[in-house]
Amino acid sequence: MSDFVLDLPKSLRQDLKEPLGPIYTDADALLADATEPIVAVGDIVTYHLLTAGHTPAVALVDERTKRAEVDPEVRDAVEGFDHRRTVENSPATITGALLDALVGALAESGTTLIVVDGEEDLATLPATLAVPDDASVVYGQPDEGMVLVTADADARERCRTLLTGMDGPTDEALAMLSGE
Repeated sequence: MSDFVLDLPKSLRQDLKEPLGPIYTDADALLADATEPIVAVGDIVTYHLLTAGHTPAVALVDERTKRAEVDPEVRDAVEGFDHRRTVENSPATITGALLDALVGALAESGTTLIVVDGEEDLATLPATLAVPDDASVVYGQPDEGMVLVTADADARERCRTLLTGMDGPTDEALAMLSGE
């Protein structure tokens, strides 16, 4: 297991407010445009995909939304995955443990729920770099909807740029995500 932490500097926070793809308010419309495998980042996004009848290949949840506990209905609905992993990841960070769990989940057969003790918000960046070409990453844009990121060259470059702007051993993180 990799033992490192990437910290989000204040200078990057504004860059993360710009969505990485189109915003959807309807899960069925999003699923019609998404390509497999799908990685869901966030409890509410995962809930919407599950209630639309689709279990993501990997879902990352922290049982919180907008810094408050999710409703029991949401927490209870986020079940039925083949595998479950738990990792620690503090707010405004990406840990080596989170990357290990994400890469491992993408490599195993079936579906995996990653429960994050802390915060999963920044997992969209490494997920976009770790998924196969043209796979989908879905995350929530607060008070707007669900963002669909297609892992193409442009999205990967933007995520790589944001990730390398973080404080910490970004080269080690990028190597993990590329399978090196």
